[in-house]
Amino acid sequence: MSDVIGNNSQVTLHFALKLSPEHTVDSTFEQSPAQLTIGDGNLLPGFEQCLLGLKPGDHQTFEVAPENGFGQPNPQNIQRMKRSDFAADMPVAPGLMVSFADAQGAELPGVIDRIEGDAVYVDFNHPLAGKTLLFEVQIIEVNHAN
Repeated sequence: MSDVIGNNSQVTLHFALKLSPEHTVDSTFEQSPAQLTIGDGNLLPGFEQCLLGLKPGDHQTFEVAPENGFGQPNPQNIQRMKRSDFAADMPVAPGLMVSFADAQGAELPGVIDRIEGDAVYVDFNHPLAGKTLLFEVQIIEVNHAN
């Protein structure tokens, strides 16, 4: 029982985050494994739920619905900006990722959604919002925090 993943478990694992079996967004399988602590707030609850009860040697793939992953896109996160808000020498085109600073100075990435005349619409939703994800994990080691 002590090597089963529960709250506060420190887990060493390989993971792959995929949009489909052929489209991998991120993976550690060809690199060093990741280490995380269950319940520390760094992992989305939907992903943590998939890990609970697993033990070293387990290798599974879970489907994570948008509601348990990065959520659904919010139309209010698409902001209308003026072309003059961008540097004159900056190419502005749909699909281009741009970065702004929020009120606290943190980086806020967005993707140009569309351009209508002098209006540039920037989508600040997470790029994986609205997507059903495949979450593949291979558990290597489980330790429990004291």
